[in-house]
Amino acid sequence: QVQLVESGGGLAQAGGSLRLSCVASGRTLSDYVVGWFRQPQGKEREFVISTTEAADAVKGRFTVSRNNAKNTVHLHMNSLKPEDTAVYYCAAVHILYGATRRLAQSSAYDSWGQGTQVTVSS
Repeated sequence: QVQLVESGGGLAQAGGSLRLSCVASGRTLSDYVVGWFRQPQGKEREFVISTTEAADAVKGRFTVSRNNAKNTVHLHMNSLKPEDTAVYYCAAVHILYGATRRLAQSSAYDSWGQGTQVTVSS
């Protein structure tokens, strides 16, 4: 199973940008579909973005990219809003299984990182 570690979280001002990283070990991340989820304090975990779709709340502001040489996926967050404040998680599922699962559902993924906190001030 692939192990995932997120980094890059922190404090940003509204309208600013952050880039989160999800570094994989134990497996080649290019063999996996990666999704991002977030969990605001006191709320349930929610889907953010995958390689095939994005939540309405982040469309046009968040994108993902890969650096296969570094076994890393990045989440680029622009035009940040206070409501983007949450713990952000990356998750992965092997492409063989990911093709048949709803990637917007957390149950589609087999591996999860520990999360990184993003706080956006107004």
